[in-house]
Amino acid sequence: MPFWPMSPQSISPVSLTRHLGPWRTPGAGAAYRQLAGAVRLLILDGRLPLAARLPGEREMAQVLGLSRTTVSAAYGRLRDDGFLTGGQGAAARTSLPAGPGPRHAPGVDETKPGLIDLTAAVLPADPNVHAAYVRALERLPANLPGHGYETAGLEELRETVAAGYRRRGLPTSPGQILITHGAHNGLVHLLRLTVRPGDPVVIDHPTYPQAIDAILAAGGRATPVALPDDASEDGWDVEGLVSACRRSGAPMAYLVLDHNNPTGRMMRAPDRSRLLAGLKGSETLLVLDETLVDLTLSGPPALSASAVDAPRVVRLGSMSKSVWGGLRIGWIRADRAVIQRLAQSRASFDLGVPILEQLAAVELLNDGGAALAARRPLLRARRDHLRAQLAHRLPDWTCPRPAGGLSLWVRLPAPISSALTVRAEAEGLRLAAGPRFGVDGAFERRLRLPYTLPEPVLDQAVDRLAKAAKALGRRPKPTTATRGRLLPVY
Repeated sequence: MPFWPMSPQSISPVSLTRHLGPWRTPGAGAAYRQLAGAVRLLILDGRLPLAARLPGEREMAQVLGLSRTTVSAAYGRLRDDGFLTGGQGAAARTSLPAGPGPRHAPGVDETKPGLIDLTAAVLPADPNVHAAYVRALERLPANLPGHGYETAGLEELRETVAAGYRRRGLPTSPGQILITHGAHNGLVHLLRLTVRPGDPVVIDHPTYPQAIDAILAAGGRATPVALPDDASEDGWDVEGLVSACRRSGAPMAYLVLDHNNPTGRMMRAPDRSRLLAGLKGSETLLVLDETLVDLTLSGPPALSASAVDAPRVVRLGSMSKSVWGGLRIGWIRADRAVIQRLAQSRASFDLGVPILEQLAAVELLNDGGAALAARRPLLRARRDHLRAQLAHRLPDWTCPRPAGGLSLWVRLPAPISSALTVRAEAEGLRLAAGPRFGVDGAFERRLRLPYTLPEPVLDQAVDRLAKAAKALGRRPKPTTATRGRLLPVY
């Protein structure tokens, strides 16, 4: 979801046009159907906020160089499918269908067998998860005499998490740990504590989409600093991050330095030291999302580069990517004073994490890393397999080989990511368009492709992707009405 430079409840024609990008493709059907499909995608992947007022039909027709009848038909289809509210002549506001799905969805039916979903970079649970819950149930009776509300989390789990940081070279006590419902929940707690409406929050760009959503929900302004987009596909603009934090007076910076989602790149230890040195004495709380820190697949482990610390550095951890997304266990590692403030403010937001899940997390974290070690070769093989298939079927696409993480950040030959996403759904393939990972419509030349599915399924996905790309054809030249309205990539 992007930051709109106005009230999030009103979208101007220029802003909507920028986010639509090159939405029209010759030979892909009636213009009103293509326009409706493009707006639908913006709503579904969060780039248009819900309940936002869209421009009137006459305004959009003028900006897009279309007849009002075409725009009216597109809005009418979106209303029929539940993606717009308000009758003809009334203000059109974005919404989601109340039923199982749109009647005229421009893709496959949600319930159709064989749909391949590449929108989530996650692994299924392995047998260790079930075994851990069995052992946790056996230990649960010992915790039943208590009231069950553990504001900071079970002492045993906090010590287990703290021990993991100590093994990384970061001296940590249980008092520096707060257990949360995943890393996203931890970020929401930190935003509520730190950010006020209108405050800038510095982010690396691209980044985790739900983090952008959380910043906007807290009233913050996502302030992007672009990752260098060079041939090496590595590195961060450390000076740009420091400058953005200091010049804006940002109370928080949210960065994914360990196998950045979606690029997979990792910041080197010298750059981390320069970042901390540059922020020394500033008021910016540096929040490091380490959800993917354990998922190094090539080269030295990320843990060796991440053992740098400072009082205003906060770390978010989670078991969702390395173990299973259904295990909603995460944590915050921070200075004791920050943890105490978070624990005090938590009661107005949630009352802690269920005891059974915490006990299961203790069991999983105490396996010595055996389960994750067994998964790394599988992920490495799937990463390399997907890259090889893409190189064979789509040779004009560029696929850097990430050292870790769960996805490829593919460079497309033209700014067609959103149009390709719409077309791919018609082929039975669900994708997350590149702009979902940025602000202001950036990354139309990018696509995130997870490699977490088995090789035969990845083969089918690439086959459908190649068909969608072929059907899409070459990118049409911008019309007079849209030329020059696309935002630059930050």
